[in-house]
Amino acid sequence: MTLNPIQRINRLMLLALAPFLGALGLLLWSQPSVQLDKPQDRPAVSLQQQELVREALSKLDLAASDATLTRSTIQKYYELYAKSAEEAARMSKLADSAAARPAAVFDSRIAAKLGGKVTRSASSGNIDLKLYTFSEERYRGYALKVNLKSDKGMKMVLGEDKVGGSETTMQAVSRYGAIAGVNAGGFADDNRTGKRYPLSTTVLGGKYVYGFEPTFDNLTFIGLSTDRKLIGGKFDKQEDLDKLKPAFGATFVPILLQGGKKQIIPSQWVNSPARAPRTVVGSFKNDQLLFVVTDGYDENGNSGATLAELQDKLAALGIKDAYNLDGGGSSSLIFDGQVINRPSDKGKLRKLSTHFLFFK
Repeated sequence: MTLNPIQRINRLMLLALAPFLGALGLLLWSQPSVQLDKPQDRPAVSLQQQELVREALSKLDLAASDATLTRSTIQKYYELYAKSAEEAARMSKLADSAAARPAAVFDSRIAAKLGGKVTRSASSGNIDLKLYTFSEERYRGYALKVNLKSDKGMKMVLGEDKVGGSETTMQAVSRYGAIAGVNAGGFADDNRTGKRYPLSTTVLGGKYVYGFEPTFDNLTFIGLSTDRKLIGGKFDKQEDLDKLKPAFGATFVPILLQGGKKQIIPSQWVNSPARAPRTVVGSFKNDQLLFVVTDGYDENGNSGATLAELQDKLAALGIKDAYNLDGGGSSSLIFDGQVINRPSDKGKLRKLSTHFLFFK
């Protein structure tokens, strides 16, 4: 049998593919299954490990609960603290208001008795100053009320800071940068040298400038103690003055009030001169100070105040102890860089050996 070319090609291909077709048929008939290797299973968790996990989870739950409770407690304490702070602030404000009320009443009473209002004032952590201007039938006066809050509020200085030196109260105030100043004790001049010395016993910085001198001619020591109280009087022995612990002070004459009672004014001071510019100092029962300076045209005895008039004025104001400081042309009152009184030395301030200065 003769095959054409196409038949021969088909037979050739059939013979070539026969082995493959047989193998495929065998596979389809037997349907073999292929097993793939399974990954290794994880090792089983032990009971002990499971218990540890449960315990840890329990502790976490407890910690979360404690944190919530702590937060709640803190919030409550914070709210309580805020309320307490608010209440404390309110009580403090009430306490401050209550504490200030007596002071306000006290100031209003002083103003009423002086017949005027505060014309100038200054206040700080060291001092409270209030200046009043008042007029009486025969004289015009100025009252400086001083509430000392610390040792830095007031001091006494020597003229030019030396024994024998002298300067006006304005010069001393300016040199020290003080808010106010008042003349202090008397002085004695050395005509040979032209120097001006503090009169008799003088204390500066707790020390005697040139020793203690027993009282003579009714001279009186006037100063402040280390606890900021007005002290003064006649002293025959240094130990008696030392008991009062003077911080500073000067000397003049006479004593006006002691324990609220008027003291006898020495006869030579009643009419020599009768009227004059004056400077006096007193203390209230609460230890606040009052400096009173009066105007006068000269020292001839025809203008200004008498010591008896000032004695009455101070007693009416409720002053406990009071002393006369140097007066006449020495009377000087400085406040905030201005001369408040009218100096009798032809309108000029006198150079003095001691000054009381006040500081903010």
